[in-house]
Amino acid sequence: MQDVADILDRQLLDDWQRDFPIVSKPFAELAKTLGTSEAEVLERLTALRNEGRITRVGATCAPNTLSASTLAAVAAPEGRVEEVAAIINQEPGVNHSYERENHWNLWFVATGSDRDAVDNLLDRIAQRTGLRVMDLRLRQPFNIDLGFKMTSGGAPICHPAKRTADPSAIVEGDKALMNILSIGMPLASEPYAVIANQLRRKEEDVMGRIKTLSNAGILSRLGVIVRHRTLGWKSNAMVVWNLPQDRVAAAGKQLAALPGITLCYERRPVPDVWPYRLYCMIHAQSREDALEVLTKAEVLPDLQNVDHEVLFSTRCFRQKGAVIDTAKEVPA
Repeated sequence: MQDVADILDRQLLDDWQRDFPIVSKPFAELAKTLGTSEAEVLERLTALRNEGRITRVGATCAPNTLSASTLAAVAAPEGRVEEVAAIINQEPGVNHSYERENHWNLWFVATGSDRDAVDNLLDRIAQRTGLRVMDLRLRQPFNIDLGFKMTSGGAPICHPAKRTADPSAIVEGDKALMNILSIGMPLASEPYAVIANQLRRKEEDVMGRIKTLSNAGILSRLGVIVRHRTLGWKSNAMVVWNLPQDRVAAAGKQLAALPGITLCYERRPVPDVWPYRLYCMIHAQSREDALEVLTKAEVLPDLQNVDHEVLFSTRCFRQKGAVIDTAKEVPA
């Protein structure tokens, strides 16, 4: 893990990855808890962002609520990996993309305003690369909210899925608001007022909608979003398990509860190509640490002797907040 020697930087990274204050001057609120000034907090967060230690201060959105998304993969031939990765990353709707150790070696998350937009994005990538694109749609999450603590002994902090998001809470204008929060809120003394001005709304209305979306599980986390690879979690493995549909729920709950498993969810298999339904992520500081967690997973009651593949990430091509299509909602 990269050493974060400065105590104030470490506290900002540790204590504010979630539950960020929804008050007029949130950074002043952080300053109170840290015993420093608002200006110091803003200066340090700006520096952490510029250094690449955090991606933003902002929000994550529950999947397939305000927008649509999917995990996808292509098998790029040797010699074309960087070319194909560049084509994938030309799409604004791609917010994460990685090279992994597998025949299907380029993996990315595709987002769009709705399912048709995601399908069109995948079709464009297939046409431009000449490669088949696997579409691995989310079926159910077991653990999809992750944090990284500098003072936790090097262990990521995961938050099991506790509730189902309530899309009935969404009203007109929420997409435009969440788009700004997903990209990153302004590092200014009164960020919600700045956002309200951008949207031609009132500050209290913006803060009220953020609280409502959070309570409804649409906004899944508001806070400092760290760049985990830069901070030392570089040995990251996606493990996929080949289980029949009727065994996924029990195995997923066991897997999500295992220390060291940082993400866990069920995805739709692709017949005759990719039979795996259950996915988990292990974020670790070394390959040995990741494999140690995997060894513990392999002996869980519902995963013993289950066929699985381990796909270590070798390169990160993109990591940013999801862009939500707001063309119909942003004021002209």
